[in-house]
Amino acid sequence: MDFRDQVDLDPSQVEDAGGGRLSGGGFPGGMVIGGGGIVSLILLVLVFVLNNVGGGTEPAQRQPPSNLSDQCQTGKDADQSERCRVVGVVNSIQDYWKREIAEYRPSKTVLYSGSLRTGCGAASSAVGPFYCPGDQRVYLDLSFFDQLHSKFGAKGGPFAQAYVIAHEYGHHVQDLLGQLESGSSVPVELQADCYAGVWARNAVTTGFYEKPFTEAEISEALDAAAAVGDDRIQQRTRGRIDPESFTHGSSEQRVAAFQRGYENGAPGDCAQADLG
Repeated sequence: MDFRDQVDLDPSQVEDAGGGRLSGGGFPGGMVIGGGGIVSLILLVLVFVLNNVGGGTEPAQRQPPSNLSDQCQTGKDADQSERCRVVGVVNSIQDYWKREIAEYRPSKTVLYSGSLRTGCGAASSAVGPFYCPGDQRVYLDLSFFDQLHSKFGAKGGPFAQAYVIAHEYGHHVQDLLGQLESGSSVPVELQADCYAGVWARNAVTTGFYEKPFTEAEISEALDAAAAVGDDRIQQRTRGRIDPESFTHGSSEQRVAAFQRGYENGAPGDCAQADLG
């Protein structure tokens, strides 16, 4: 996943909030979207119960944020730094959607560790990446990418990371288009996977990448999508699968949704009714 060396990055689209722990309540009911499309609702509930998110009485010292404006200026920087790679991916995703839909408004990605406050309440990195409609921002703890491999069994890799980010921006697109009001979360999550595939097909047209993504790179995304299917997560954590409790879709559904978007490259092919 090589960026064009001389392409200019816009680090203002990504904010590094540093790290620490904040006191306060958790998410207001129904506000946060999907725990990043990665953690199932059941696991999300367990995380809050077991870890008492935001409930500490002694906030830890916050880690200082990075100065992304100084560090992330060109595509060459994106090839050499994980934080700058996030900037490049976000820039490309937003460039595509800005050209694709008239309603598009940019959304910042906030990098953090530990806990922080959001428009959806106090958040913990244990939740995984997520989109908050309350402030229309994407939240990401970079340590999740290690967990994607260690806890979920994904192979990982730069394009697996890009898939995760593109999925969250899929939720932002849904928010802008009024597509988050669904009776079931599964079609919403699968549509976000499909939108991630649409961006992947068209990413080279944004000018941030040297060439279209390779088959090996796309396989990283497909592997990550399969690893975070509800069936795989439930089998790993509970030893059994309960399709009635799915919140994001099975591994097969998530892979198929991304492939649908990637193969056709058209947002109009990502209708929820065709995916859920």
